[in-house]
Amino acid sequence: MIVTLTPNPSVDRSITVETLQRGEVHRATDIRVDAGGKGVNVARAISAQGGDAVAILPVGGPEGHLLEELLDAAEVPRRSVPIAGAARMNVSVLEPDGTTTKLNEPGPVLSAVEVEALLDATVAAAADAAWVVGCGSLPPGAPVDLYAQLISRAHGLGTLAAIDTSGAPLAAAVAAVPDLIKPNHEELAELVGHDLATLGDVRDAAAELVATGIGVVAVSLGADGALLVTADQAIHARATISAALSTVGAGDCMLAGLLHGLSRGLPAADALAQGVAWGAAAVTLPGSRVPTPEDLHGIPVDLTHHPRLDLALGHS
Repeated sequence: MIVTLTPNPSVDRSITVETLQRGEVHRATDIRVDAGGKGVNVARAISAQGGDAVAILPVGGPEGHLLEELLDAAEVPRRSVPIAGAARMNVSVLEPDGTTTKLNEPGPVLSAVEVEALLDATVAAAADAAWVVGCGSLPPGAPVDLYAQLISRAHGLGTLAAIDTSGAPLAAAVAAVPDLIKPNHEELAELVGHDLATLGDVRDAAAELVATGIGVVAVSLGADGALLVTADQAIHARATISAALSTVGAGDCMLAGLLHGLSRGLPAADALAQGVAWGAAAVTLPGSRVPTPEDLHGIPVDLTHHPRLDLALGHS
């Protein structure tokens, strides 16, 4: 089982328009509403593939009730922690060529008591878990070391801990030595403090983090796939898709596939290939929909243990 903690979940409203023009009135061609937030997306993706996951999240206000209804409708197991504030609603504007414009709310202010309740709920759910995963931005009021605390508590249970966040919360989590982190290209560059222009630069930066005791650094690279680095290997995987609809949640689906594979005992290369396939499939779907097994058909993944270190990278 995989337990995910999402301290700042959201109701994700995806609106598709023909072309986004600032200051103009637009008529939507499609609308989709999903439960969102990185850890929620990870749990949704694992559940959609028949895996075992539980989402821990704070809920409050009308948006919180809607989050619960959406998760229940998707048959995603959850444990809700009541909070005084209202959950946030994020809006993504999608264009036919795959361009995604996001408008994210900051989220409710959490009290110290509510933060402690979230951590306690996660630990209680993780008694028999293979992985505990802390994902996403922190809401106002949450301590910057929230994920570091989560890592310490997970390790106290003998459970592996994975983190997917950015900025100061990621730096604090790295200092607590999680078993896996999944930054994207830009988040890794911010963490190490310099640009990463090539795949070799990413490999070197990830290897420096592995040398501090982190077991796996998996870097999502957008159209350039993903690079997984451990103490003894660097594996690059990339998927080919025909058309992109939405990038919302693709990195979360990649992490879900990777952790699902690792939890089932797959070798790192196979787990990475699965993660990249899940992430690529998500890009072909509308809004923040997560892929089902049928959505994975026809998505080839190229994998190598000898990455092209001179490969110039775009942005994830």
